[in-house]
Amino acid sequence: MTRRLIAALLIALTAGTACASPERSAPGGQDGAASGRVTLRVGDQKAGSQALLKAAGLLDGTSYAITWAQFTSGPPLLEAVNAGAVDIGGVGNTPPVFAAASGSKIKIVAAHRQSAKASAILVPPGSAITSPAQLKGRKIAVAKGSSAHYHLLAVLKREGLSFADIQPQYLQPADALAAFSSGTVDAWAIWDPFTSQAVIEHKARLLADGEGVVNGLGFQVAAPAALDDAGKRAAVGDYLTRLAKARIWAATHLDEWAKVWARETGLPVEVTNAAAANAVATPVVIDDSVVSSQQEIADAFTAEGLIPGTVVFSQFVDDRFNDVVGKAQR
Repeated sequence: MTRRLIAALLIALTAGTACASPERSAPGGQDGAASGRVTLRVGDQKAGSQALLKAAGLLDGTSYAITWAQFTSGPPLLEAVNAGAVDIGGVGNTPPVFAAASGSKIKIVAAHRQSAKASAILVPPGSAITSPAQLKGRKIAVAKGSSAHYHLLAVLKREGLSFADIQPQYLQPADALAAFSSGTVDAWAIWDPFTSQAVIEHKARLLADGEGVVNGLGFQVAAPAALDDAGKRAAVGDYLTRLAKARIWAATHLDEWAKVWARETGLPVEVTNAAAANAVATPVVIDDSVVSSQQEIADAFTAEGLIPGTVVFSQFVDDRFNDVVGKAQR
C-alpha cells in the first residue's frame, strides 16, 4: 500500500472516530477495548448506514462498541477493508468487482436492492445534450470503480458506445460536483444523495437514470480477518440484522429518516427527503441470481479492459449471514 493511501485511511478513520455517536465509543475516540467489549469498525458513506440506524433507533443496546469511518465512495472504503483498517462497510454494486479484480481480501456478506433511480447521469441546466448518444467525445465525471462507473458503462453500451468514445474524468463526488457546477465537465455519473443535491441546488438535468440498466444492488463487505474472529463475527451478524431491520423501517418512515440524515451530513433536508425516496432498500439474500447479476458487471468491465483479468464473483461471497433477511422481518 502506498504512503498516500495509508495517510488517507488514517484521516478517514480519525474522522470516523470523531463522528461516532457518544453511546458507540468512549470519550476521546477510544473504542470498547478498555471495557473488554468487542469493537466493530464500520465504514460508511455520507453517514448512510449510521444515519439510518440512528433514525430507526437501532444503535442502542449492542453488546459491542461501534466506531464509524466516513468515506467519499465505495472504492476507498474497500481499500480500508482490504488493509484491515475497517471490519465492514456498505458499498454499491461495482466496488466489490474492482476490489476483487485487484486481489483485495474482502467477503461480501449481505445484500440489498433499491430503486435504480438513485443512479443518474446528469447534465448542467443549459446543456445542449439531450440524449445519452450525445455523450460521445464529452468529458464525464465519475468516481472510478463506483456504482456510477458501471451505470455509465451500461448506458454507453446501450447507445453503441464504449469508454474509448468519451473522456472520463475520474473524480470523487465533492470534486466532481465542483467540476460539474463550474462547467468543466459536460456530464456527471453519480448516485444519491449527490443526485438530489445536484438537481435541487444546482438545477442539474437528468439525462438517464438506472432503470432497466443497473441491478440496484448494494452490499455489506467484510474483512476476512474480522469474520475469523468469533467476537467480531457475532457483532457482524447482529449489525447486519439491525441494518436490515432499519431498511425495512425506513420504507414507511421516510420523513424521520431524512431529518436524521440531514442532521448527520449537513445536507439540506429537502435534499435528503428527495434522496430517501430513491434510497429505500429491501434486504435480499445473496443467492445465485445476485451472484449472476454481479458476474455480468464484472464481465462487462473485463470486456472493456477496465479491470485486469477475469473476476469470479462467487469466490468473494460469504453467504452465512443470509438468515439476517428473515430475522429482520420478524
